[in-house]
Amino acid sequence: MTLKIEKTLVEHGTTIKLIGRIRAKHLNELKAQVSASKPKIVLDLGEVSIVDADAVRFLGSCESDGIQLLNCSPYIREWIVRERETPNKE
Repeated sequence: MTLKIEKTLVEHGTTIKLIGRIRAKHLNELKAQVSASKPKIVLDLGEVSIVDADAVRFLGSCESDGIQLLNCSPYIREWIVRERETPNKE
């Protein structure tokens, strides 16, 4: 299964439900969906099965920008935390 994106408008914002695998090749579409949404955005990750490193960095930056990550699995949450703690490799 690849990534499926379901967007739901609610009274105070937008919920974007992600289903399947989030990989680097999906990030342009996901960024477009996020930027086209209302000010309060929630990413529902309850049905995400696999992510790659680029997706984790993207999710971490979304959270830093005030986007709520709902139903984030423990392994994705831990990976986001580790990415934040790791100094940039530049």
